[in-house]
Amino acid sequence: MTEVYVVGTDMIKFGRFPDRTVPQIGAQAALMALDDAGLTIDDMQALYCGNLGEAGAMVGQRVLREIGQTGIPVVNCANACATGATAFREGWAAIKAGIYDVVLAVGVEQMGRGLLGGGGGGAGIPTEGLLGSGTMPAVFAHVGMEHTRNYGTTFEQFAKVSVKNHHHSTLNPKAMYQVETPLQEVMGAEMISYPNTKLMCSVNVDGSAAAVLASETAARRLGLMNRAVRVRASAMTSDPYTPRNTVMPDFNAVTRMAAKAAYEMAGVGPEDVNLVELHDCFATAEIVHYENLGLCADGEGGRMIDSGETALGGRVPVNVSGGLLSKGHPLGATGIANIYEITTHLRGEAGKRQVEGARIGLTHVVGMGSACAIHVLEKV
Repeated sequence: MTEVYVVGTDMIKFGRFPDRTVPQIGAQAALMALDDAGLTIDDMQALYCGNLGEAGAMVGQRVLREIGQTGIPVVNCANACATGATAFREGWAAIKAGIYDVVLAVGVEQMGRGLLGGGGGGAGIPTEGLLGSGTMPAVFAHVGMEHTRNYGTTFEQFAKVSVKNHHHSTLNPKAMYQVETPLQEVMGAEMISYPNTKLMCSVNVDGSAAAVLASETAARRLGLMNRAVRVRASAMTSDPYTPRNTVMPDFNAVTRMAAKAAYEMAGVGPEDVNLVELHDCFATAEIVHYENLGLCADGEGGRMIDSGETALGGRVPVNVSGGLLSKGHPLGATGIANIYEITTHLRGEAGKRQVEGARIGLTHVVGMGSACAIHVLEKV
């Protein structure tokens, strides 16, 4: 099977755009990615579009109405927080299978404010508030407290994740927020769900990101190999059955399965990875995912944030973009925005936040329900 390359990618600056539509936001990133590749919509053989909030609204086709309707097939994806990564992976798989040579993947979301999750709608007993809470801050507070119960991880260690990622965001002009938040400010912010304060929660924003993928034959034919980044692995998993308390979602097993599959496909291990964009929807999640991705041993996540290993300049920088905590988390766009960030570093084009000498990067997203997607990218 052919190798697959990212030959163009970009994202808009995340923010809030109440006067614009989802297709308009998606089209902007699509055109930016096409420009980055030096191609047009006429060169694309298929479009894969990820969007969660307007599921069933044929967002991909509406994006094409903004940039050019060429009659190509369109696949619309919705897969919780892994939506954008799913669209990217579908394009990758189609090229791997030899169906297409050049495709466009777009992730886009327009979000409101407030808490995600909860509700407990449908027939039967309303579980929200009776069997804990399904709101995302509460779910990931539970994840953090389980880590504390098992390994003694402290409130301060979780808060240091936000300090790090907010600092990284000051170097990223496409991040929603670009503000330093000292440790005491993070710890003293409004408590949302212990141990996550307001400054330890990801930002609901509007955003879009896009990527142009090509087979090796097409990339060479089009003269795009000089900035191409190889997709060395693409892995996706759903929850395996485990005899656990079903009140608490398991975000660990699904990530560990995907990580194992991705490392095996790529022929590398976590020790070979130079930078990571992982799913820091809450500060507690980042520390847990250090261990799930094999960046450190179980129970060592707190030590890892204390040591500075995951900060820019450390052994394996994590979320140099600012992560979801600062860059923002438009659900359908996040997976491809992560691809953009890693690709930018592997090209040596990340400016002040550049991870020097980066050759292999990893992206990770996990959606409740559950879906996890991991991609391993390599500098050519």
